[in-house]
Amino acid sequence: MTSGVSRPSICFVAHNAYGAISGRLRDHVGGIEHQQALMARWLAARGHPITMLTWDEGQRDEEYFAGVRVLKMCSRSAGLRYVRFVYPRWTSLCGALRRAQADIYYYNCGDLGLGQIVWWCRRNGRRSVYSVASDPDCDARLPVLRPWRERVLYRYGLRHVDLVVVQTQRQRTMLAGGFGRHAAVLPMPCPDLNPQGRQRAAGPRADSVRILWVGRFSPEKRLEWLLALAERCPQWTFDVVGAANRGAVYGSALVERARRLPNVRLHGRVAHDRLVEFYLNATALCCTSAYEGFPNTFLEAFSVGLPVVTTFDPDGLIGRLGLGAVGRSVGELAGQLQLLLRYPGRWQAISASCRRYFESTHRLDVSMPRFEEVFRQLGAGRTATAPGTPELVAAVGR
Repeated sequence: MTSGVSRPSICFVAHNAYGAISGRLRDHVGGIEHQQALMARWLAARGHPITMLTWDEGQRDEEYFAGVRVLKMCSRSAGLRYVRFVYPRWTSLCGALRRAQADIYYYNCGDLGLGQIVWWCRRNGRRSVYSVASDPDCDARLPVLRPWRERVLYRYGLRHVDLVVVQTQRQRTMLAGGFGRHAAVLPMPCPDLNPQGRQRAAGPRADSVRILWVGRFSPEKRLEWLLALAERCPQWTFDVVGAANRGAVYGSALVERARRLPNVRLHGRVAHDRLVEFYLNATALCCTSAYEGFPNTFLEAFSVGLPVVTTFDPDGLIGRLGLGAVGRSVGELAGQLQLLLRYPGRWQAISASCRRYFESTHRLDVSMPRFEEVFRQLGAGRTATAPGTPELVAAVGR
């Protein structure tokens, strides 16, 4: 630990983020990974010693990108079944945590890794932060964690981590009621995908409506709802950005169904720097998820003034602030989209609201100073034992 209190050293434990921080797309890179890379680069530019731990994807043991030191653990596939949970995965993680020598360790995934990291931090006198990614991670039933060891380690980590950061008041309430944990609500940062102010169309045109869907082909994302919407609305074009995991029966069946629809365009996985073209050319972003946290796709859409029509509305934000519309069924989604497209003036007003909300809440120079203050306070109280103290929660909530 070589840093001072004002600029504590921070380690991002981000197994899948090598592609995001290096720009070399080799394996899975999602919204969380890009967000962690964004935060790491911002903090490094502010003078914080920053380390990121990732899976071994063929890179050197130690590399630097934009001032961020990247250390590798073992590869995702290393080891023998049944024993690789301990060796080499856990032992490799512990070795990388030790090499990082950070004041604070930050984790953003609701799984057994939280318990492993928090256990190491408590044994070595370091501080830890857990950032909640999705609503089920706040549900006391832990519906998406199946193996017993995942549940045990996750509960241990959640109980003993020094600070929990959530994205919505709903998540904060769920954690308090289900786990008795305090949490700080902090808006997550997002890059401005349209910093040059490139002009969007004046409003939706009936002859060129494009509905954008971005995500993984996984059951909770419910791509089948979008395909049903495309069947119901053949006059519109539906752009699908994402792909099925190799060998996944669920995703493969959806791909075959989508290919039979003439108004659906499958674009596969797209490099993050190319996403802006899809957002700028879209009429609306459509989300069909059964649950989320606060999707990065929403923030990216807001940054270019793109309305969101969704089945999931975090804290009622979409409806309350006029950032789009909410539909609880395929029929309701179709109706909301038709209403949005019927009145160009309404579409333009929603587009302007999206951009204003993004600039006031999620822009880097607005959201990241709040995270920096969290890290500064944790660095100042590194030897404290009370996790998630009310004083810290109150301070970062201002």
